Amino acid sequence: MATKTKKHQQLSKEVIRHLYYNKMLTLTELSGLGNKSLPMVTAIVNDLIEEGYVSESGLAPSTGGRRASTFLLNPEKQRFIVAVAMDQLVTQMVIYDLLNREHEPIQVLPLKLYEDEKALNKLISFIKNNISSTGIANKDLLGVGIGMPGFINSKKGVNHSFFNLNDGNTLADFISKELNLPVFIDNDSSLIAQAELKFGVGKGHKDVMVVNFGWGVGLGMIINGKLFKGHNGYAGEFSHIPLSKTNKLCSCGKRGCLEVETSLLVLVERAKAEMAMGATSRMESLFADTNKLAGDHLLNAAKNGDPLAVSILSDAAFLIGKGLSTLIHIMNPELIILGGRGAMAGKILMAPVQQAINEFCIPRLAEHTTILISEMAHMAELLGAASLVIENCEFN
Repeated sequence: MATKTKKHQQLSKEVIRHLYYNKMLTLTELSGLGNKSLPMVTAIVNDLIEEGYVSESGLAPSTGGRRASTFLLNPEKQRFIVAVAMDQLVTQMVIYDLLNREHEPIQVLPLKLYEDEKALNKLISFIKNNISSTGIANKDLLGVGIGMPGFINSKKGVNHSFFNLNDGNTLADFISKELNLPVFIDNDSSLIAQAELKFGVGKGHKDVMVVNFGWGVGLGMIINGKLFKGHNGYAGEFSHIPLSKTNKLCSCGKRGCLEVETSLLVLVERAKAEMAMGATSRMESLFADTNKLAGDHLLNAAKNGDPLAVSILSDAAFLIGKGLSTLIHIMNPELIILGGRGAMAGKILMAPVQQAINEFCIPRLAEHTTILISEMAHMAELLGAASLVIENCEFN
């Protein structure tokens, strides 16, 4: 696309993005989504077909008249996206093609961000080695999208919570130089919300709150169909709403934060303490298996009906619901999605969250807010990281 005008390049990128998110569209649908004239869209699509990015894919269902041709991103176009999803303990990576098909199975790296001084070097080596093992050339990679926890300015490529660099480089630029690829970073909760909006149960909705329930409790907000990030990109720090009545110190340095009673790390410690005091639970044998994270053991135990696990998880979900009640009064969302690692527990979360909303939220607002469990589980952040590349990369 280097020989095209800037406007033509931008329109081409818009068409590619619409096809990426919607899989298959007619020219009329592309025209409506982009608010561009049909002749202009037709010319752009024809150019993209010539370049190999787009291919025709049969006819749309009949609506009574002549059936329109449909178009999709060319499955034979060998361009790929590196998606990396990080949380405080585990990093996952996958390489997608333009149809979001996995080129290789998801790779996993245990990586404790709070404790490991070499975490950044390990992250870069992890990405490098996985790319190298696929045999994909850098020229065929559109870029690397990385979701990570922390206060992140995605425009500047800076994470103020982790990986602070003192050499004048931004984090995104530093990783980009090491990988020799475009690199884009964003907050994990924002990317999970983006994935739910574009691919998940949030698709087609305008005002949505997406809870990232995991080692902390993050929030992604969709307002008028777009991701809302606030003035500096830090909106959604749900973990730090002061709802806890305990005097425990939060990781942020403050007291009373929601996180100190709802993070999976805290819930695991509570489970261990209650078992030490005589409570019986199958988690006692599960926690002995260190090949799996203790938080995942707790979630699986709750899903399988373990009374202690269910009780602990329900208490946390009720407090999350109390926090959501406050946000419902402010945002009046049409949909709340419970996502993140904690969504593995499934419908167990629904009752206590709904109970808290019933108790603390004005009925007129609560009755118009739907609550759903994410269907994307651990894939949400990876798909969000892939969409981060699609939104920011250059197609050439």
